[in-house]
Amino acid sequence: FFSLPKGLAEVPTPAPPFCRVDITLSCSYLAENIKGLLHVLGGSSSEHPATLVLRGISVRDNGNLDDLTEYQVPQENPDSSPIVFETSAKLVSIPHAESLLHADCEGEEVNCEISPYSSRQAPGERPCRTSWFMTTLRLSSGISIVLVLRGPHCSSQEEEHDVTLHPKLRIPMSKEGTLLTTVEFQSSSHNTSLHTHLGDSVTLDCRFALAPSSSLSSLEWRRQHQGSGRSLFQYQVGSTGPAAQPNVHVDVKELLGSGDASLSLERVSVGDEGTYICLVSTPLHQAQHIIQLHVAAPPRVRVIPEVVSLERDRTITLTCNIAGYYPLDVSVRWTQKTPEDVMEIPLSSTRFSSHRQSRDGTYSITSYLSISSATAKAPATYSCHVSHVALAEPISASSHLKAPEQKGLEGLVGGFIATAIFIIALFIVLRRR
Repeated sequence: FFSLPKGLAEVPTPAPPFCRVDITLSCSYLAENIKGLLHVLGGSSSEHPATLVLRGISVRDNGNLDDLTEYQVPQENPDSSPIVFETSAKLVSIPHAESLLHADCEGEEVNCEISPYSSRQAPGERPCRTSWFMTTLRLSSGISIVLVLRGPHCSSQEEEHDVTLHPKLRIPMSKEGTLLTTVEFQSSSHNTSLHTHLGDSVTLDCRFALAPSSSLSSLEWRRQHQGSGRSLFQYQVGSTGPAAQPNVHVDVKELLGSGDASLSLERVSVGDEGTYICLVSTPLHQAQHIIQLHVAAPPRVRVIPEVVSLERDRTITLTCNIAGYYPLDVSVRWTQKTPEDVMEIPLSSTRFSSHRQSRDGTYSITSYLSISSATAKAPATYSCHVSHVALAEPISASSHLKAPEQKGLEGLVGGFIATAIFIIALFIVLRRR
């Protein structure tokens, strides 16, 4: 055993330090029409260019942030320039901040939409003209982020005389012509599309964080598929416990402690495929994330018979059984290869059965290959190749065709020699007598 001398200790690798940066994103602002309906809900709306500036966001500094500078508001007329939302995240942290900051360098696309948001009025609260906004960020890598922004606080009629209103939104703006907002509620998911295999377990990521003045009200997970919807998990804060379907689980302790609302599915079946919706609610706000779950099962392939002899004036049928796959689409092809062939030769004289579906939702199909002794080459290997979305590469199964047994001149000569030997032996025995 070797120990370090006194005063010397193994120095751990230091973690990268953190620093605060401004993250600037180009967005679209979806305005309301007179009835308050957004374009995404079918109403007529107008779209304006906007800029989201997340101020003072804490990110890891790996030594490549020295050239970053603080965002400077352009000195332009607010009436003709993009709507600038200056957003403070002091109350609620921004998830996946590094991914947002380095999106351009890593070739990721960020889709940013900002829209007016009508919060639910709390009981006993007086009507207030505080503005709320919903910001949705979607990264091409699959990350989804929702930010609920609080605009300028309510002001009395006397104070409004000293306030400059934004020319487009008609709400108070800063001296630089920007809208000062604060993140009050955020939720995120690191993957909006998941692929899993039949029988595996999978976790659908959904997380949130709230300002200290807010609190969680409820969480619900729903699944939609082929026009029908179903509630899988419901939890109301203050209730005795959650209502959940079998094989689904949300850790309520983590939900209330760290804001982890992720849903775990055990022993995934074909029936679990669909669109999952994570709906997080507070007394004032709601935010949701949509996650597509795709289930796949790889096929099993077998060719029968595995070994067959070629006989004259006979047609042989090889059967390739492909079973246990999901989804439905599958590709099957046959090839032939003799010892003289350098590459496999594709064959087209095949036929198929109809698709069959088993109780677990998986499919099966049978492919047939007919081999005529008049045209077949032997010995040869006949292979059934199967491609499917659940396979990293095609899989194959083969049947070996043996050459026919020799029954021609060689057989006659052999028979003649055997007969001659028998006659000679018989002659010798009789002569000795």
